Amino acid sequence: QVQLVESGGGLVQAGGSLRLSCAASGRTSDMDTMGWFRQAPGKERDNVARINWVGNTYYADSVLGRFTISRDNAKNTVYLQMNMLKPEDTAVYYCAARRYARSEYDFWGQGTQVTVSS
Repeated sequence: QVQLVESGGGLVQAGGSLRLSCAASGRTSDMDTMGWFRQAPGKERDNVARINWVGNTYYADSVLGRFTISRDNAKNTVYLQMNMLKPEDTAVYYCAARRYARSEYDFWGQGTQVTVSS
């Protein structure tokens, strides 16, 4: 019903920046919250940031002050601006969407690799 297409991942040096994009298509009219998750090998998947329709945001403590989530509702696109990247930010990053009044994320992107070198 909803497809999420991610872009913007890659390899950067520590201290550098990347911007991830996630474009949603399909039946997006009921989408409320968009989020970014990440998972490193051998580690649990963590919610990095999320934003709802009216712009309320959440950030994990590990990225607070360095990452910024935003959305363009007209384009059905959510962004994650990542600044001052650290090697520990290296992970597969996933975009996810949750419909209004639901407790679980309904749709997921394919994931994009972010690698930060020392």
